[in-house]
Amino acid sequence: MNFKLLIIAGMTATLAACASTPPPTTTQGPTSEPPRTTRTETPRTEPAGPIPGTEAHFVATAGDRVFYDLDRSTLTSAGRETLRRQADWLNAYSRTRILIAGNADERGTREYNLALGARRANAARDYLVSLGVSPSRIRTVSYGKERPTCRESSERCWSLNRNATTMIEGGVTG
Repeated sequence: MNFKLLIIAGMTATLAACASTPPPTTTQGPTSEPPRTTRTETPRTEPAGPIPGTEAHFVATAGDRVFYDLDRSTLTSAGRETLRRQADWLNAYSRTRILIAGNADERGTREYNLALGARRANAARDYLVSLGVSPSRIRTVSYGKERPTCRESSERCWSLNRNATTMIEGGVTG
């Protein structure tokens, strides 16, 4: 019985020694220098989130789309707030060029929706320009109802498809 206790105590001591952190080591420099203490470096971790200046950073910090009401190209207060964040980001990354794509839901004719998408993209562009973004950095296009985000025929999907989406075209870092 005592032998078993001795083995258990020995294993416990061994495991405890393996789990502990080694003490700092002190080395003596030349006689004119004080002793130096060195520690094992802890690996640094990368910051969480996208790399600043990238398209992923733009989407995460500013948002990439504004939504519109049915048959409207007037910006909502939420849309203006998203565009304010986009303008702040674009002004911070002044070499970045963007494309704003205007979109519509599936209802209406192709021609009507192309014109509506153009009005939506232009409304977003004009607001960004009013916030100091150079118009030479912005292109617009209308996809009308040709590139839906959601393909169901429901009000929920139609509301998602009524948007202007800002995409980075060039000049990003990273």
